[in-house]
Amino acid sequence: MKGILGLLKQKAAPRPDESQDSILFSTAFAGQGVDQSMLVPWEARAVEVGAKRLASSRGSKLLQNLWAKDKYMALLQANGVERMERFFVFASVPANRDLILQDEYGNFMVVLLTGTIAVDRVQPWGEHLRLAETRPGDILGEMSLLDSGIRFSACTTLTDCEVAVLSAEALDDMMTQDPQLAASLVALLARKLSLRLRVVSARLSDHSK
Repeated sequence: MKGILGLLKQKAAPRPDESQDSILFSTAFAGQGVDQSMLVPWEARAVEVGAKRLASSRGSKLLQNLWAKDKYMALLQANGVERMERFFVFASVPANRDLILQDEYGNFMVVLLTGTIAVDRVQPWGEHLRLAETRPGDILGEMSLLDSGIRFSACTTLTDCEVAVLSAEALDDMMTQDPQLAASLVALLARKLSLRLRVVSARLSDHSK
């Protein structure tokens, strides 16, 4: 966590002699052993699942209302979500579509605005396990957003859904244009991710007994 915030601080307050090629999320993490051609960006996935662009006015309002009720995301500074909205892409996705596939490499996260998404994992021995059925406001894929790494589970729409998507490139732009806001978002995402991984880890441990 300190390493991530360190990168953000470097970007927020560059030294006079610092190179223009500052270390950003898409370059700091994606190059660590990940072939860029293996990454599945949102633009490609949107075409595959038949996503349609959602009016920003509707998507922004939904995101604001949901995160205002989230005990962690509500900690963003005043008008933080409003400042953040221009970095998101809002879309509607039909039911029974795979937004995220297990074991693929991705660099975007999804915030569920309306509908329900199933989170499933196939264990190494072939067992299919449903980890969760998400509710509006839940965040999916943030781990791969931060490191462009392999996806731990699959996320499939169970109903027609509306989502907000943040890519690594958009996060880079946020770091450039509003570094304090980007630092706050990453810190909150890391906290939520840590708590969720502990819950999933406990569940997997119980299931294997």
